[in-house]
Amino acid sequence: MVATAAALGLHVEGLQFSYGNHAVLCGVDLAQLPAGQITAVIGPNATGKTTFFKCLAGLLPGKGRVILNGQDLSLLQHAARTEQVVYLPQENQSAAVLTVFEAVLLARQQAATWRVTDADLASVAAVLDDLQISDLGSRYLNELSGGQKQLVSIAQALVRQPAVLLLDEPTSSLDLQRQLEVLSLLRRVTVKRNIITLIAVHDLNLAARYASRVIVLQGGTTFAAGPPAEVLTAAMIRRVYGVEARVSLDDQGFAQVIALRSVRDID
Repeated sequence: MVATAAALGLHVEGLQFSYGNHAVLCGVDLAQLPAGQITAVIGPNATGKTTFFKCLAGLLPGKGRVILNGQDLSLLQHAARTEQVVYLPQENQSAAVLTVFEAVLLARQQAATWRVTDADLASVAAVLDDLQISDLGSRYLNELSGGQKQLVSIAQALVRQPAVLLLDEPTSSLDLQRQLEVLSLLRRVTVKRNIITLIAVHDLNLAARYASRVIVLQGGTTFAAGPPAEVLTAAMIRRVYGVEARVSLDDQGFAQVIALRSVRDID
């Protein structure tokens, strides 16, 4: 089946999921998300971002439709789905005694066979080069900094050549400089590899600067979705986060959010 141009991308209809009687996702809808762009998924804690990602990846049995390039992913076997949609959790550190090259190669082999080919080796080398960590290839994982380990985790996801990459708080444990470096690399790799990348983030200013589109989750549904400059408004932040904020555009057109106070302090 060849998808038409109108069907290309990721599309979600009425996605629902509950833990027992507790509904977490109550009907998330997303218009077509195109390849080659980063989409930031934002919202308060416990609003369902991680559950949403796990449902997209098929790790949780969500109800509704997740359609990739015209194909309903629920019709695929689990292994076939995880080849196309790769989820990288917030905590993904390995205690194995492996070099960086070995760790990334192992991630590729888990998605294929245990026979290492020249193509496998070339794919690992290419992804390390894309993330500018080729010089780390011979170093052991336990020798790396937190930022370097995070890039290796991202390399392990990318080497599987997914159509959709889901990153849950990929910068949460990094200092400000490394956050900017990692997100800049992710944006460049997303374009180069033509991936549909979704990133769950808490920092609204990072979402505004590095994402082409922002999705706001609240109460288990899609509260808003669109370009950052349209979605990141003072009214949205007050309604969703309970925070009074000042929002402006910088000289490059990026939204800048300055949190002022909790709404509970003034209501």
